[in-house]
Amino acid sequence: MAHHPLIQDYLSRLRHERQLSGNTIGGYSRDLCQLESWLQSNEQYDWSKVDSTRIRDFVAFVHRQGKSPASIRRLLSSIRNFFRFLNREAIIESNPAQDIPIPKAGKKLPRALDVDQINQLLSVPEDHILKKRDKAILELFYSSGLRLSELAGLNLQDIDLKEGSARVTGKGNKQREVPVGRKAVEALSTWLKTRTKLLKGDSPALFISKQGRRLSIRSIQMRLDYWARQTGLHQHVHPHMLRHSFASHMLEASGDLRAVQELLGHADISTTQIYTHLDFNHLASVYDKAHPRSRRHKK
Repeated sequence: MAHHPLIQDYLSRLRHERQLSGNTIGGYSRDLCQLESWLQSNEQYDWSKVDSTRIRDFVAFVHRQGKSPASIRRLLSSIRNFFRFLNREAIIESNPAQDIPIPKAGKKLPRALDVDQINQLLSVPEDHILKKRDKAILELFYSSGLRLSELAGLNLQDIDLKEGSARVTGKGNKQREVPVGRKAVEALSTWLKTRTKLLKGDSPALFISKQGRRLSIRSIQMRLDYWARQTGLHQHVHPHMLRHSFASHMLEASGDLRAVQELLGHADISTTQIYTHLDFNHLASVYDKAHPRSRRHKK
């Protein structure tokens, strides 16, 4: 269908004044064509009379058609920009699409590694001081489902190897205690026996670099990806993938959603307030029975 003259004028401005690419202009054209067709099918022909209710109805219409949140976001962006142009040209008094909320794009959970892949990743040899450190990092990530920032921020005093636990500072500086499994305790013990060889000064950091400083978030990411390649996984592995693997495996084995949520340290009150608070002893009990690599020593 032929565009309304106002749309044609707008697209011409984009082409000649803003010098946008043909692909970009084509996207604007298709988005505005959808709106124009819908308005005409609802007997709305006067752009100056299109209000926010109409725009909301249109968004609901495309949503029912199965459009993804990302597609609707792009569509709304095109519509807002067009009505902004009409407002500047004094054709409309206000932008009816300005306050229409843009749907949040759904977050895709990272793919979890299966237990065999986890075991493959954790088969790091301990024949060098940095390998001992990296082995402890990998084991602790999977053992306790930590966020990258939580692991990077750990200090020596936060780890209790005898108890098999760690005190973690999560989002909003909220602290929680998490179990640390036997395999991770063993790897941490091995690392701590050699950590002083790298230490320069009195850094409290649990994991330090060759320069004796706290290991950076970026360095941890790089070491994890390096070992994914070295152990033959042939795929990019990042810290949150280990956290997701931890959660998936724990939930599959235990079926205890409340305990898993507590272990992960989810702080959203709208999610966590419906659950009964679980003390650490219960969490440790669920953890011991369920985690595939973390049968902790009994006292």
